[in-house]
Amino acid sequence: MAKYVRPVAKRVTDLPLPEDSYFQAIQDLFERLKGVDQVLVDPEITTVRLVTNPEKVVLKETQRAFMYFCLYKMNIDGIIMNRILPETVTDTYFSNWIKGQQHNLAQAAEFFDPVPIFPVPLFSGEVIGHDYLRDLSDQIYAGRNPLERFYKQEPYQLVKDGGSYRLKLKLPFISKEDVELSKIYDELVVRIGGYKRHILLPRQVASLGSVTAKMEGEHLNIVFEGDDHGREKK
Repeated sequence: MAKYVRPVAKRVTDLPLPEDSYFQAIQDLFERLKGVDQVLVDPEITTVRLVTNPEKVVLKETQRAFMYFCLYKMNIDGIIMNRILPETVTDTYFSNWIKGQQHNLAQAAEFFDPVPIFPVPLFSGEVIGHDYLRDLSDQIYAGRNPLERFYKQEPYQLVKDGGSYRLKLKLPFISKEDVELSKIYDELVVRIGGYKRHILLPRQVASLGSVTAKMEGEHLNIVFEGDDHGREKK
């Protein structure tokens, strides 16, 4: 279309239209990217390791990223928990900070379970240069092979089905009567007796106000639909 419109357009306007080379460059880019999506969602080839800090706001964003990766079927096999204040810090100035980190670490373990968490202490300087990077690697992997897959299953299965989304949780040895669900804004709370898990939902899922759930075997299937824009549901 541009090839035929370009000569006419030049007579009536100074607005330039893209040359053929522009469209060819786009086509070349698509050709180069073809198949990349298949590589990213193949857990035998690609895994994701999220890096976060034991701070409330940072963890919230990591939780949201976690669910987005689940939505796009990418395998998450580890969480790197960075900048943890080391035990050698005993100054009372940091006491509240340490307590806050411990609380957030406990919440992170609850949320990301069973995906393993790799704790990394706060370094005394910026991690720049070979020596610091080697020390960082030693802290994260502690002699393990970084190319190993540390978790091979899907912690969640979140799929889009038309205008709704379906979240599938593996909950063996329980019945529907044991489960209590609450959706509060962008967070789904799953309670099973004294056990509680907070699942931060992607924004397009959180905006759907209707939530229904059904036990099928050892899996709990939760369906989000409607257009109530995140109104609290129980």
